[in-house]
Amino acid sequence: MKLGSAFFIALRYLLGRGREGGRYLRGAAAGIALSLVPIVVTLIVADGMIRGIIDRYLELGTGHVQIANIQDRLNPEAAIPHIEHLPIRGIWSERQGLGVLLGSTGSRGTAIRAVEKSFLDDEGSSRYLITLEGEGQLDTPREVLLGAELARSIGASAGSTVMIMTVRSAPGGMFVPRVTPFTVKGIVSSGYQELDSMWCIMTLEAGIQILPENAAAHLIVKIDEPFSGSEPMVRTLRTILGSGFSVYSWRNLLRAQYSSFQATRQLLLFIMALIVLVAAVNVSSATSMLVIERQRDIAVLKAAGAAPSFTSAIFLWGAFLTGLTGSIFGIAAGLAVGFNINTLVRALETTLSFISGLFHAGPVMILESGYYLETIPIIINGGVVFLIALCTIVASVLSSWIPARRAGKLKPIEILRKY
Repeated sequence: MKLGSAFFIALRYLLGRGREGGRYLRGAAAGIALSLVPIVVTLIVADGMIRGIIDRYLELGTGHVQIANIQDRLNPEAAIPHIEHLPIRGIWSERQGLGVLLGSTGSRGTAIRAVEKSFLDDEGSSRYLITLEGEGQLDTPREVLLGAELARSIGASAGSTVMIMTVRSAPGGMFVPRVTPFTVKGIVSSGYQELDSMWCIMTLEAGIQILPENAAAHLIVKIDEPFSGSEPMVRTLRTILGSGFSVYSWRNLLRAQYSSFQATRQLLLFIMALIVLVAAVNVSSATSMLVIERQRDIAVLKAAGAAPSFTSAIFLWGAFLTGLTGSIFGIAAGLAVGFNINTLVRALETTLSFISGLFHAGPVMILESGYYLETIPIIINGGVVFLIALCTIVASVLSSWIPARRAGKLKPIEILRKY
């Protein structure tokens, strides 16, 4: 008998009536489908969170590549004439330092970022920096933009005056405090509270005036493809600029944070994969029950001349079709949930908050804005989704190998005697 016939017999078992044993395979397929939903949703949420956070750091913080002048630390601009001809989206000078921000209700340490005004006009910066109050542009050296969480902590609002205390060098090598008044031009948010609680943004001219000489100075470089093109660009820049400049990609600057995100993602996917593996192994039990119920069919086929390999192939095809069916429905459901995850999370928060309100409890926040993005970007990694489906199908077939092989070894005479 041809092995193609084994496929159609297995398909009949899967789609047949319950009394024909198909209920076992369909139950196993349903188990696989249910187990795949959380792993697909976890993949979408984890990739979306990581990409959303990293994109904000890249566009608003480190840039895609940074260049520092080793020989003349406060003059990174010396590199610009050498690299202007490269395919670069933009180059901006930046000074960074620490200071204390004093507002109407409190004070707080802050990271001072002094950047060129045009940095805020870049398409990447404007995409992720949302103006909540006032204006999102700096017109004079005595204006600043404050992150929403930072402004809230010191009681600042658009139009109010804040004092920034830094240090300056005095004769004799001593450092003395320097207090400078600034007007809050706007309150901004990146959609990620960790960034909003850190940044006080001012013009480059203001930073040069108030930051000490040991403040960090570098160039922010942005390119069109930061994820695939940053490392080649770093190699090109190092070749052109030589040993007088240090060049770092965002992967170097964010290595610890990016590695932490990836490790968390891998751990979550591993835990979800164990659930899928258990569901796939359950196909073995379904195949064993199917073999028991279909012993008469096996005996008739063998009596008609079917080889043991043909009989085993029927049940291996059944396991394959079970894994394939479960994968299709499970991944489809997972993608549907993943595409609507923001709506579902908001609906769940509203429902849980209503229930907690009945017991005079506070509102429920599933995604706390202090640790997560306010809105999860939807990222679909097609390669990983396909790999998950493939591994599920292979695990289903492998787990059914023993009961399928046992079915091939059944002796038809002993079975027919029972019936």
